[in-house]
Amino acid sequence: MKFASIQMTRKLLTLFFFTLCCSAMAAEPQKPNIIYLMLDEWGYFESGHMGNRDLVTPNIDQFAKEGMRFTNALAGAPVCGPTRCVLMTGLHSGHTSMRINDGFSPIREDEPTLASMLKSQGYATGGFGKWGIGGRGTSGVPEKHGFDDFFGYYDQVHAHTFYPKYLVRNSEEVPLRGNAGESFYEGETHAQIEIFRESMKFIRKNKDKPFFCYLPWTPPHGLWGIDQDDPSWLLFKDKPWTAGQQTENDAKVYAAFLHMIDRQLGQMIAQLKELGLDDNTVFIVCGDNGGQDYFKSDERPDGFFAPNLNPTTGERFRAGKGSLYEGGLKVPYLVRWPNRIAAGSVSDHVLCFQDVMRTLADLTQAECPPTDGLSFAPTLLGQSGQPTHSHLYWEYMGQTAVRMDNWKAYKGKKGDWELYDLSKDVQEKTNRAADHPDILKQLVAYASEAHEPLRPGIVFNRELAAKDHRQAPHRSIRKKNSKK
Repeated sequence: MKFASIQMTRKLLTLFFFTLCCSAMAAEPQKPNIIYLMLDEWGYFESGHMGNRDLVTPNIDQFAKEGMRFTNALAGAPVCGPTRCVLMTGLHSGHTSMRINDGFSPIREDEPTLASMLKSQGYATGGFGKWGIGGRGTSGVPEKHGFDDFFGYYDQVHAHTFYPKYLVRNSEEVPLRGNAGESFYEGETHAQIEIFRESMKFIRKNKDKPFFCYLPWTPPHGLWGIDQDDPSWLLFKDKPWTAGQQTENDAKVYAAFLHMIDRQLGQMIAQLKELGLDDNTVFIVCGDNGGQDYFKSDERPDGFFAPNLNPTTGERFRAGKGSLYEGGLKVPYLVRWPNRIAAGSVSDHVLCFQDVMRTLADLTQAECPPTDGLSFAPTLLGQSGQPTHSHLYWEYMGQTAVRMDNWKAYKGKKGDWELYDLSKDVQEKTNRAADHPDILKQLVAYASEAHEPLRPGIVFNRELAAKDHRQAPHRSIRKKNSKK
């Protein structure tokens, strides 16, 4: 009897502890899914909710109504590759391992990324689009930096055409049916359509566990080639537009590209709702760097779609892509998380791409590697205690910029330091360096401290890295095709 009693006690204790464990597991909040959609060269004012009268973006506009819009979001760099490096590593451009935009230069093999951080928390990790921080045959390939699956372009110059011979999955070529590569504007298989399909498949495949879906999609940037039966093209093809030096079709296809992305965004949200994932998905939509004044003319000197021109006030961010003036850094930035982020909210909090890793670490309870960022999760969740940067720093191709509160110092390849008060002069027209030497001195000191010598990644196989690069249309070919 005593032995049976002991056995019964053990069973009861086992059942008790099992119940406790199950209760603890049930009480533990489910990790949110993360979708990060970054559109290439999507300008600050290139959407309907920002007052653009030519571009049609109903799903992006609805997204903004359902989430939070940041008015002071700043890219990590003014061009494709370096800004992706800041986003993925959480380091500002004075600390990153890749600071040029040649298409294939890599980050180092030992560097943690957003994907590796989330993978360590049990996330399925997928990337679909333009990688840009490590070509094939280098230390920077995405499958070595936390991605279970990456499909798209590794070399960011390869992404200039939407009808390539092949795309790449985990460093292996995936031929695209009917694309001979002889025309950068025509083919049977449009790359963005394939990238979108793979994005949707990844979400559906991983619906039963937390996932990180990174979508650095190329449109609206690149050579503007689109299928003639695409519904977005049919919406714009008969517009009576002229577009300066470039063909009027380029402007129409640019508009169609942005509508295509808007259409695909709507389909993605519909799938999240269908799968019951919408309420547990943090969805971020942003640009990758400042806009470019494409298709400008005498009638539209700020570009046909005026990406940096405020249609309400007439103020224009200075310069554009490639510059460390505001026009090269200000990006649209929207975050949606139903029932967690207040719908229709607008924040003036100043954030930069190095802040994303720490923010997502906070939202997922992940351990964040050392970064230059600060979490903006308190702002997203309507909580107190939002930290702010003492200063922000950028460098690119001989340019340097530093921001402290609303003061911004800029130095170009030549000339002296300039100083602007962004609270009164968002157009950076009035140089205040002579009026505030002490402020400029402090900003220059910050710049000196922020820069570290470059420690680059490694190219192991130059022939392989160059192969993807050669598939891309270079400037002389682009000009020739544009004239056609």
